[in-house]
Amino acid sequence: MLSSYAYALDVKRTVLPNGLVVLHSEEHTLPIVMMTLIVKVGQINEPADKAGLAHLTAELLTEGTKHRSALDVSEEIEFMGASLDASAERDYTAISLSVLKKDVQKGFELFSDILLHPTFPKNELERKRELIKGFLKQQEEDPSFLAERAFRKEVFGQHPYGRLIEGNLVTIDSVTGQDISHFYGDFFLPNNSILSVVGDLTDDELALLIKRYLGEWKKADNYHPPLIPPLPGESSTVKGGKVPSHLAGEGKGEGEGVFSEQRSKKNIKIDRDLKQANIMLGNLGISRDNPDYYAVLVMNYILGGGGFTSRLMQSVRDEMGLAYDIHSFFVSYKQGGMFRVSSQTKNESANTVIQEILLQIESIRKEGVIDEELSDAQAYLTGSFPRRLDTNRKIADFLAAVEFYELGLDYAEKFPEYINAVTKEDVLRVARKYLDPENYVLVIVADQEKTHIEDPRSR
Repeated sequence: MLSSYAYALDVKRTVLPNGLVVLHSEEHTLPIVMMTLIVKVGQINEPADKAGLAHLTAELLTEGTKHRSALDVSEEIEFMGASLDASAERDYTAISLSVLKKDVQKGFELFSDILLHPTFPKNELERKRELIKGFLKQQEEDPSFLAERAFRKEVFGQHPYGRLIEGNLVTIDSVTGQDISHFYGDFFLPNNSILSVVGDLTDDELALLIKRYLGEWKKADNYHPPLIPPLPGESSTVKGGKVPSHLAGEGKGEGEGVFSEQRSKKNIKIDRDLKQANIMLGNLGISRDNPDYYAVLVMNYILGGGGFTSRLMQSVRDEMGLAYDIHSFFVSYKQGGMFRVSSQTKNESANTVIQEILLQIESIRKEGVIDEELSDAQAYLTGSFPRRLDTNRKIADFLAAVEFYELGLDYAEKFPEYINAVTKEDVLRVARKYLDPENYVLVIVADQEKTHIEDPRSR
């Protein structure tokens, strides 16, 4: 039986004169206020030779302002028992605050200080650089990290989604304080931002706090969002029509795009002294605004996203006993996304697992799914949805993301309808459209002498 659960959120949406979108949901059960600010700039907007710029900018927001040192910020947060974080994502930068109602004035003051008056101190930049480089060097010993990095690079090509958010050892050193200041100054604007507030505040209380602590945040009248190159297989012109300055000269010539090569089957073998082979297989996916998103969610749940009930888990783990875990994922961003299946198995059984993955992909593309699989997937996806909204922190993040991806403030109520409207025919259609058993990317990190992975050109 399909779940008819609908989760309604009481949200007020306001656009301030400076262009800032404010979403507010009152929740007076606990004396806590949660805030999430999304600035519509992220890794996707940084130049290739400055990879890691968005990440460094976010990391340094809390490391010193015109009024506070990094230590001051840390001590004030700790004294209040609050939390204040900033992070760069693929599509945006997020700043979040959690504070008790009794400290909300101080919390807003501190939040506005790191947002409006960061100084990006040189000593903190150097410290962050070394920390990030140390992290990246340490990750070189992690087979799953190596597989993910290689897979993403091959699937997305030169597109920013194909890079690590942290950048790499070369580009991190190339990011200067001036780069960070310009990146911040160009994009950290109220008319490029969304503020989501959930908790023990009335509308009037929130309005006064915003006026007092964010009132000086001025809009940019001539602001134009940064332009980005197309994904592999898309139109050769840069989205928006005009090539941004940081991409000038990177094209192949008039009439050719940044990505003009044909996508084809590709094996990437990374040799390591391991007992277990780390496997990733997949292809380009879909953007978050793709109308097939919900049918893809259902299809992927049945294929490999549904834990122990998925086809891949039942086949590779339960029947064949070749892996403890195997999952498929569709990751969707603002502009595009990726599909991948991930698993670990003994080196000697890697070929068998890969062939079974391809077999299951072919099966769902050719034969579709049965009624029971469809109803189970729909029941789980709708029934588990409330867990995404079971804390004020999750609600604040959810509302900001809903606004960013333009899903509508009734999205929590509509989500079950979207899922339950998916038919078996939809599942078959999206499986055939978005799963590519011919032109896939396969990455395997393993003891290659023991895996004997077949060259895809020989199949």
